[in-house]
Amino acid sequence: MAKSVDVNQWAKLGAAARLKEIQDELAAIYRAFPELKAQRGLAAAAGGTGRRKRARFSAEGRQAISDGMRKYWARRKALAAKAGKAASK
Repeated sequence: MAKSVDVNQWAKLGAAARLKEIQDELAAIYRAFPELKAQRGLAAAAGGTGRRKRARFSAEGRQAISDGMRKYWARRKALAAKAGKAASK
């Protein structure tokens, strides 16, 4: 068990070092192209995370979907039963 702890510690150290490298690289890019930093701020303020909102159904909509699926599965069950009878003959 001690070995896995050591491996995890080394992994954390490696990840922290890589994160520092990425941050340094990002800072160098922003120094070379300062306009990118301004665009980044505008994009974050305007668009947020870019996630779409989940559609919400009314009670009537949910009921219609429920009824439709109930009919769909009833048809499938009936066809399966018919196919089972035909195969047993």
